[in-house]
Amino acid sequence: MDEVPPRKTKTITDQAAENITRVEELAYELKVDVVMSRDAKEASPNMKMGEVLDIFRQARISGAPVISQDELVGIISIEDIIRCLRQNDLDSPVSAYMSTKLFTVRQTDPVVEALKTLVHTKVGRLPVVDDTGKLVGIITKGDINRGLLKALQHDYQEEEIRRYRASHLFEDIVSGRTSLILRYVIKPRDFTHGGSASSYIKRALLRLGASPQIARRCGIAVYEAEMNLIIHADHGGIIRVEIEPHQITIEATDDGPGIQDVELAMKPGFSTATEEVREQGFGAGMGLVNIARCVNEMKLDSTLGKGTRLKIKIFLEAQEAFGEVSAFQKERT
Repeated sequence: MDEVPPRKTKTITDQAAENITRVEELAYELKVDVVMSRDAKEASPNMKMGEVLDIFRQARISGAPVISQDELVGIISIEDIIRCLRQNDLDSPVSAYMSTKLFTVRQTDPVVEALKTLVHTKVGRLPVVDDTGKLVGIITKGDINRGLLKALQHDYQEEEIRRYRASHLFEDIVSGRTSLILRYVIKPRDFTHGGSASSYIKRALLRLGASPQIARRCGIAVYEAEMNLIIHADHGGIIRVEIEPHQITIEATDDGPGIQDVELAMKPGFSTATEEVREQGFGAGMGLVNIARCVNEMKLDSTLGKGTRLKIKIFLEAQEAFGEVSAFQKERT
């Protein structure tokens, strides 16, 4: 069996990574054995091409592996049958037309590897083998498309269930004042995971029933607060989000080094980030400004050498409230 020639690679930038879709993620997550066809029709080298034509017509397929003594020895395709028909040679054996240049994929490989091979080799199908090289199935682009669609549908159904459960949280709990508190520990200089808390909080808000606009406003505010902790706080810090039917309160706290001039820190472009941080694309001095643009209230307290506490609030109108309007009105009174 031939190996696929090495391909040129290119570096994936952060911007490109942000644009990766769920379909692309699934191509890396799903294994070949999840989407492949297991009951592949087989041909033998001595079988007549006319017999293969009948199999293709009845099964509505365009290719099949050729097996001899339980070993994969070739692939016969609809293109081979067309060549055979042109020569009026349907009595010839499969061995006269089959391709013996085989490209295979393992059942444990991620689907993306099968896609790469299909695209690079321009073949229509790939035999799927186990760790011993035995044939266990066949995979085509059609199999991959169906598998990805099924996985997306499963994702959608699970997400709808999560959203339903979360959106009824405030309705199903009876109390004088109901709130949901989310808490995240932010590590210093952890640029690899920078933005994770923001992403989690935004997803939680959407599941609770927040509008996309509210989720985006909260997401931007939390992201900027999170990055400030990563860039400036000696030991990182804590982000605490309290979600109530009528408002969202976000607090970001750390234990140092503090801000020398809070008023100056609020001005666009002012930053105390190091050159190393700036070289990574952070520390432009717009974090607090961006937060202020997204929230209704913002209070920044800081003591030099002791730490900083940022408290911000986003108020929700009746039509934006979580749960029933009656629950919103009850919380406001």
